[in-house]
Amino acid sequence: MPPPAPGGALTDSRLTEEGFAPPVAAPGRILLIACGALAREILALRQANGWDHIDLTCLPAILHNHPDRITEAVETAVDAHRARYRTIYVVYADCGTGGRLAAACARLGVEMVAGPHCYSFFEGNARFAAEDEPTAFYLTDFLVRQFDAFVWRPLQLDRHPELRDLYFGNYTKLVYQAQTEDAALTERARACADRLGLNFERRSTGYGDLETTLRDWAGR
Repeated sequence: MPPPAPGGALTDSRLTEEGFAPPVAAPGRILLIACGALAREILALRQANGWDHIDLTCLPAILHNHPDRITEAVETAVDAHRARYRTIYVVYADCGTGGRLAAACARLGVEMVAGPHCYSFFEGNARFAAEDEPTAFYLTDFLVRQFDAFVWRPLQLDRHPELRDLYFGNYTKLVYQAQTEDAALTERARACADRLGLNFERRSTGYGDLETTLRDWAGR
């Protein structure tokens, strides 16, 4: 499914660095303000469920590596779009903001996805909390595809591979939370685990609590 806004192809690189803007809104529509790392999953759910009354705008996924910038970026997006939409929802969990994003959303009168981060809501927040795996390192479909951009290069492991054990010595396994059934992507995830020196586990999570949350919002 193509992006819901002009400006080029919906590539992982674009979602990482730029995100994308929504189309020109019509009265009565819903807008989702989301992390670019969730764009493909949201668009797939929108298409599968016929949620044609929902528009999507995505902030750059690289904010994942700069959680201190997320709250301000979301606030700016809400302020920019609220006059043109009936309702706005924020498709971020806390994502390392230490409660600041939740406080901002409450102040702005918009709802956000429950949970500490996307790994939790893909797994299902209740199940993720019950698993309690402090030595697991998680990747989603998007982060497997963008492993170098989000993990390998930011940690300078491309130039200093000897730092690997310093960063990952306390982890025991890489858990790939698979949103889709893709054998090639699974092998890429396994290769990521090998590069980090971790055991590999694949979990077919699908869309988890993201799907149930969006279905609730779409029906209002």
